[in-house]
Amino acid sequence: MTQPGRVLRSAGRALFGRRARLRWVHLVLGGALLMPFWLVGTVVVGPLTGGANPFAGSLALQFGAYAVALPLAAVAGLFPMARPLSVVVARTLCGVPGERLADGQARTRAARVRTAGWFTLHLGAGALVSGASLALPPFAVGLIVSPVFPGVRDYLRVPHDVWWSVLLVLAGTGMLLALAAVSAAVGALLARQAPVLLGPTPADRLAAAERRATELAERNRLARELHDSVGHALSAVTLQAGAARKVLDSGRAADVEFVREALAAIEETTRRTVGELDAVLGLLRQDGDGEGRLDGPTLSALEGLLSRSGVSVTLHTRGTLTAVAAPVSREAYRIVQEGLSNALRHAGASPVTLWIGAGEEELEIRMENPVPERAPVQRPGGGRGLRGVAERAALLGGQAAAGPDDGVWRLSARLPLAGRR
Repeated sequence: MTQPGRVLRSAGRALFGRRARLRWVHLVLGGALLMPFWLVGTVVVGPLTGGANPFAGSLALQFGAYAVALPLAAVAGLFPMARPLSVVVARTLCGVPGERLADGQARTRAARVRTAGWFTLHLGAGALVSGASLALPPFAVGLIVSPVFPGVRDYLRVPHDVWWSVLLVLAGTGMLLALAAVSAAVGALLARQAPVLLGPTPADRLAAAERRATELAERNRLARELHDSVGHALSAVTLQAGAARKVLDSGRAADVEFVREALAAIEETTRRTVGELDAVLGLLRQDGDGEGRLDGPTLSALEGLLSRSGVSVTLHTRGTLTAVAAPVSREAYRIVQEGLSNALRHAGASPVTLWIGAGEEELEIRMENPVPERAPVQRPGGGRGLRGVAERAALLGGQAAAGPDDGVWRLSARLPLAGRR
């Protein structure tokens, strides 16, 4: 394609392409939205122009009503719902990328003023383009066809001459092209101004950042719940199944009762874990603002956890654990659960000693188990549990630490009884 051909094609897309057509629809919609305000303006201006009919062609009345309608539109644009409606229309018809526009109602004064400016610009420019789109095309088409239809030529009172005929066709075509160019230019102007007037304010950006932070915190919390409950269950089931297999391989009939108990423990553990998994997945399926709440087990269920943990646990307690506040008690339960899972993964069936003490201001947890000379092979994807323990403690304003010490693996945590959540 030659250079002039490319230029003509680009000009045609700019004036009559899909984007230009959508922006023209956007302007016509603005003109339609201004009509109620314009009618109110005719009531105000009508007595000043002798009570003329607003549709009789009185330019003074029409433009006077237009001048009254614009401030009324600006007032309507101050309402909070004006911004989300304008944003939806601008994204759909103006071709403005969604991330450049704000979401939600305009709540600050600056955001409402900017929205009012956009609303007024949209309706004001739309009314002018709509009026021109209604009045100019019939006249321009009349000029184009006047050399062919004598009735039209007589109605327009133009001379019947070859040069006049050429001039009228050119004039009519020029008017239509000028209307398309003005419509495209005004649509492009609105598209450029949309991010300026409808874009997020600093308050909107701060609110969006807070929402994202809340969502990430909730996702991390759910991930910890899944890791602790499912990871512990899989570790316990793996150990119990391995022990049962070894007993069956030995062929000793006297150990059938042990196998039965191991299978029953596997069944109970998996049933309980499926229930916890359903609870977490139920929260993930919820729609809304993240108001779902996961009420996990607390220290009141600690004995059941220890009995089905798959390892021998010696428990030492101090204070009244059942009096610990629910948020702290839930996190303490998960910390103990992760400690048991860690012992199962890395120390096999080594015995574990657990101390839990509730003081006046904090809850102390300490777990110890021997470090085996040859650690079992770790499962792929592990390594996040102890980080989750530290995160749980930090969320409550406490602290946790874990590591080897003189042949003993020690996990300790201190949780303030007046936790942050």
